[in-house]
Amino acid sequence: MTSKNKFPFVTCHCSLVTASEMKHFLTTSDWKRAELEALIVSAQAFKRDEDKSKPLAGRSVGLIFFNPSLRTRASMQVGVYELGGNTVVLEPGGTSWTLEHRDGVVMDGDKTEHVAEFVRVLGRYCAGLGVRTFAQLKDWEDERRDPVLEAFARYAEVPVINLESAMHHPCQAMADMMTVREKLGPGRKRVLLTWAWHPKPLPMAVPNSFALAAAQMGHDLVIAHPPLYDLDDELMRDIETQTREAGASLSVTHDADEAFDGAEVVYAKSWGSKSFYGAPEKDTETRASFRGKWIVDAQKMRRTKQAIFMHCLPVRRNVIVTDEVIDSPQSVVIDEAENRLHVQKAIMQRLMQDAKGGGGT
Repeated sequence: MTSKNKFPFVTCHCSLVTASEMKHFLTTSDWKRAELEALIVSAQAFKRDEDKSKPLAGRSVGLIFFNPSLRTRASMQVGVYELGGNTVVLEPGGTSWTLEHRDGVVMDGDKTEHVAEFVRVLGRYCAGLGVRTFAQLKDWEDERRDPVLEAFARYAEVPVINLESAMHHPCQAMADMMTVREKLGPGRKRVLLTWAWHPKPLPMAVPNSFALAAAQMGHDLVIAHPPLYDLDDELMRDIETQTREAGASLSVTHDADEAFDGAEVVYAKSWGSKSFYGAPEKDTETRASFRGKWIVDAQKMRRTKQAIFMHCLPVRRNVIVTDEVIDSPQSVVIDEAENRLHVQKAIMQRLMQDAKGGGGT
């Protein structure tokens, strides 16, 4: 598998590997399938309590949250603790200075510190950094390049983990892939990623990363969404390449019902249209007509092969999915959320056990 440069306006740094071969975890596309498989095996060992190693003993991990969080924040803090380490949680503009990520900017506005100093200073204290920064849904061409995350990776001298960015949520995707294997066993599955109605446009990071990881793991993938809600063109080319190399299949449909036929996994998520970036009122107006039709309900689930139901959470009940489905034995959303902890422990162990930086190194 080849890795594509996700940040074409920056050279060298965006391979995500420094001269010392340090890896980051920004998107699953920068990792080979065998490496992703190994992370799942490691996560399973942590979950079974077979791996009791403490690779972060005497060390700290910096967690930078530009946005609210429950599962990501809790699972990372617990995970670092269980690996023997300490967390430094910072919220730019709240518990730390406001941050500027653009280069060459005259900082005479409301930003106090540049990422160039922020990241390198934290790297002297911490063994690794986790960064969470959502899409603003304002400028598609800018946000699809993940400029804030890219700035962190560019200046970091320790591994960086993407805890959700404008374009990707790889930790969630790996927990998803672990859950599919845990519930249905190894091997290819028929996986449906379905758009669902939501009262407002949401970022595309979760569906982007789920679809990409499902393709990388060799699943037959169906993506269902209304017209105008297609995923990024470059991302879809990556997904097409992955499915082709795996000998799997990929199909895209606008039929909210037929997409469920024969599915073994149903993953529901709403996302905004890139056509309406910067114009949320147009997105809201367009999606209004899809309410009631694009919802995961018992009738649709009966078209599947007793599929498991998945969602990254938080979820709006009886908007994205009915109570009947999310409370059914087919729903695995709580197990899926738990697996965030185990997967992230595996990722941190892989990245940080040999990385320099932070106390004790």
